[in-house]
Amino acid sequence: MVSHLYAKWMFSWETALTTRDTNRIVRPLEWGADWLSDFHVPNREVAPKNLHEMAALSERIATDSGSFFGYVTPCDFRIEQRYPQLYPTNVRPETLRQDAEWKRKAASGEIAAAPFLRFTSPVPSKYPENDVVNARWFPASEARQEKFRKAGKPRQAMVVMPQWNADAFSHNALCEIFNRFGISCLRLSKPYHDTRRPAELERSDYAVSSNIGRTIAACRQAVVDIRSCLDWLETQGYEQFGVLGTSLGSCYAFIAAAHDPRLQVCAFNHASTSFGDVVWTGQSTRHVREAFEQAGLNQEQVRQLFRAISPSAYMERFAATRSRRSLVVHAKYDLTFIEEFSLDVLKSFDAHGVDYVSRVLPCGHYTTGETPYKYIDAWYLSTFIHQAFKDLAKRRLNTDEAPIERIQEQERTPA
Repeated sequence: MVSHLYAKWMFSWETALTTRDTNRIVRPLEWGADWLSDFHVPNREVAPKNLHEMAALSERIATDSGSFFGYVTPCDFRIEQRYPQLYPTNVRPETLRQDAEWKRKAASGEIAAAPFLRFTSPVPSKYPENDVVNARWFPASEARQEKFRKAGKPRQAMVVMPQWNADAFSHNALCEIFNRFGISCLRLSKPYHDTRRPAELERSDYAVSSNIGRTIAACRQAVVDIRSCLDWLETQGYEQFGVLGTSLGSCYAFIAAAHDPRLQVCAFNHASTSFGDVVWTGQSTRHVREAFEQAGLNQEQVRQLFRAISPSAYMERFAATRSRRSLVVHAKYDLTFIEEFSLDVLKSFDAHGVDYVSRVLPCGHYTTGETPYKYIDAWYLSTFIHQAFKDLAKRRLNTDEAPIERIQEQERTPA
């Protein structure tokens, strides 16, 4: 009885949090093949124009993913000092007041500027603001890094990707926690988020929408941006790398790790095997599903359309890096990443022999950000990452293991 009442209360709370925003927009279905023009089949002059052709394109991308997620390393990396801003994705009065207060503090000089890594994304979109990558830089203290250097420990860094529609402050506290372990962090803004969001949007809708091609292209850009961040970190002397992704960020993080063995520590905070299943069943994407239903699509068809950006398509590739350690956190009462899909991740990891740790939160997707669950989640993430990097450094010291070789240029560069 207590368990039943708790579940009922949790589902009610979760539903309240996922329905409080009123600015979700139902947009019509678009194949969006023009966003993937370099991968048209069989003739690059002819774009896919129906369900069958678009699903075939998605399958081809999954089959030739090394080329699709390949890239040329950017040549314009730079650190910019900028005032942190909130970039909210909802129009609730309390959020708008908070945003206005941060802008006021920036204008009056009451807050300090912070370092941000900026560079041009190797994967262009149709929006100039989206194509300038933005990653807030949280370097570990010089004193701590010097202590590690004297002990012969490798320099370590994380790329952190928050959830869909996260504001620009989300996960900053996690980065500061990791800094205490001597781990530097790049908190990466996903495509169409915060400073990368086109002015026409209130939410980061273009990252996940009923435009199939644009959604796939956003994932492609995010994966390549993560890998580009590793390139910059290498130029700064870092040798061991990890990635943390939450929700949509976990999908991007998984696909990046599947294509880049430099990522040795992976934390997936809410995970699923199929992008299409999450879109179809999740409360957060009900407006996207409505567009698909209006067009006469079903769940199986949506799953096929989004195969190119589904973790299930790259399990074998991910598992091929045997030295990698992973954490999967899922929520028992999740109405956005339904628990059965998260359990599918664990089953697939077991089947492929992946070295992983599983942790379960007694809450839902949105309630993960509420007290006390956000502290439980932070504990799971921080303790795993601390231990995983500690073990990684120890292995280097004990075996004099050479750093993972840099990915060969021809593997990074698209065909």
